[in-house]
Amino acid sequence: MPTPLELQVQTLPNSPGVYQYFDKEDVIIYVGKAKNLKKRVSSYFTKNHENGKTRILVKKIVRIEHVVVDTETDALLLENNLIKKYRPRYNVLLKDDKSYPWICIKKERFPRVFSTRRVIKDGSEYFGPYTNMRTVHALLDLIKELYPLRTCSYDLSQEKIDSGKYKVCLEYHLGNCKGPCEGYQHEDNYLEDITAIRNIIKGNFKESLERLQTMMMNFASEMKFEEAQKIKDKLDSLKNYQAKSTIVNPSINNVDVFSIISDETHGYANFFKIMNGSIVQSYTTEIKKKLDETDKELLELFIVETRQRFNSLSREIYVPFKVDVGDEVKVTIPKLGDKKRIVELSERNAKYYRQEQFKQIKIVDPDRHVKRIMAQMQKDLRLQVEPRHIECFDNSNIQGTHPVAACVVFKDGKPSKKEYRHYNIKTVDGPDDFASMEEVVFRRYKRLLEENEPLPQLIVIDGGKGQLSSALKSLDVLGLRGKIAIIGIAKRLEEIYYPGDSVPLYLDKKSETLKIIQYLRNEAHRFGITFHRNKRSKSAIQSELEQIPDIGQQTITNLLRKFKSAKRVKESTIEELKEVVGNSRAQKIYNYYHSKQ
Repeated sequence: MPTPLELQVQTLPNSPGVYQYFDKEDVIIYVGKAKNLKKRVSSYFTKNHENGKTRILVKKIVRIEHVVVDTETDALLLENNLIKKYRPRYNVLLKDDKSYPWICIKKERFPRVFSTRRVIKDGSEYFGPYTNMRTVHALLDLIKELYPLRTCSYDLSQEKIDSGKYKVCLEYHLGNCKGPCEGYQHEDNYLEDITAIRNIIKGNFKESLERLQTMMMNFASEMKFEEAQKIKDKLDSLKNYQAKSTIVNPSINNVDVFSIISDETHGYANFFKIMNGSIVQSYTTEIKKKLDETDKELLELFIVETRQRFNSLSREIYVPFKVDVGDEVKVTIPKLGDKKRIVELSERNAKYYRQEQFKQIKIVDPDRHVKRIMAQMQKDLRLQVEPRHIECFDNSNIQGTHPVAACVVFKDGKPSKKEYRHYNIKTVDGPDDFASMEEVVFRRYKRLLEENEPLPQLIVIDGGKGQLSSALKSLDVLGLRGKIAIIGIAKRLEEIYYPGDSVPLYLDKKSETLKIIQYLRNEAHRFGITFHRNKRSKSAIQSELEQIPDIGQQTITNLLRKFKSAKRVKESTIEELKEVVGNSRAQKIYNYYHSKQ
């Protein structure tokens, strides 16, 4: 006998629609859309989901409701509206924590043009919304400079103007208004300016440029050079504004551009609106993943929500990959030329936004920053757990002398220098990197096991397959094989090697995972070389002092403690030497150095 839930799934229609999942408290926990409701909903209960959050979601589903719609576009819009209304726990919800500014051309005689955050359905024209106030101010400043308009809120009916009810204000005397309140400007002339302003707001500069050009030439031909210069200044302002916003050829008109880049936990999406080859709107946001959503799923959600939010009626969109957003919109995936470049520019904006977010998060929320990097490393390196504790080993020997090794420790992606360790190689004669690595790894983890210290989640071996195999031998002996992830990194091409796999992994050269591994490897190299250099220097100093007849190890130690180096011992006076080692030894040391000169 099927359960009520199984019965609901079995009786779903094979139609496009929207489904809603309810928990035992009868709260909506997830809303989704589907081309085929039965097929999509069934997949939740028949698939073995890799993502842990999806498994938890499925366990919590007690009841299902669905709404059948005519088209996929209707499903997209309904899904988006239901998510915004109910804010289900497992749905991605785009940020919408502010009202956006619009430019309003007021429905009135001698219309005013101003910015507002309130859209009132009174027949006025609203353009936008704009994603930031700077764009609005720049546009309104340009309009004010080109076309003097009234800013007062008087009712400028013809009767009131004729009766002399109003007097011109300071704006008229400053040249910012032509005085329609006293009949100094006719309505037809005013509306011509409003038509030009409407075109500029829409991104169509052609008519305004032509009109100003004609006016300038007319004034010049009439010898009114001051007036012609004023028009030229306005023409330059308009051209300058247009030049700042034009990025592609003018044939790209009334198009929306969307792109997305993502990491393990978030997506970063960008939107451009293009009119007559100019970007008239730009918007970028961060989207937090809830159920390991794909870039395609996130971008589809972003496209539907953004077009609705910014009141876009464009019939075509440019995107970097195929998306399903209904039949009413033409989806273009540009392959080359200006169209391709505009999508790349959109992606670049998303990447810059992501970098800025990372910098801010690093300061204000370091825990989230660490969690994101650890999750990315786990995914990139195909690990079972996040590598919160990593240890890296490096051998150092020059011409076979003084073989040493270094172990550096990283916690949460950062060096933990107090836990760094140096090792003198004890069981290996001569320069044998493989045997040295085997010895050091064995000694390190034998000690950690004996002292019951925490083991790392990841071991990085500086070297290729040979060094990795040597380290593995020690892990086998200690019974740690398979309990700690281990990789080798070859120097030349940054190849990552795994046990038993001859084919290396190549990470993206710009990835944070590779940068951390390179930092680890460089730290191990630096730490090992410093130890090796100090050892060689100390050895060289001691070997020079050991050449002096009848001078023992304790005398050499006393000399170095006082004079710090063999050079200073050589340069010291007989009296200084006597104070440290007595008369007899002082004379032998002094004679050794000075009889050779």
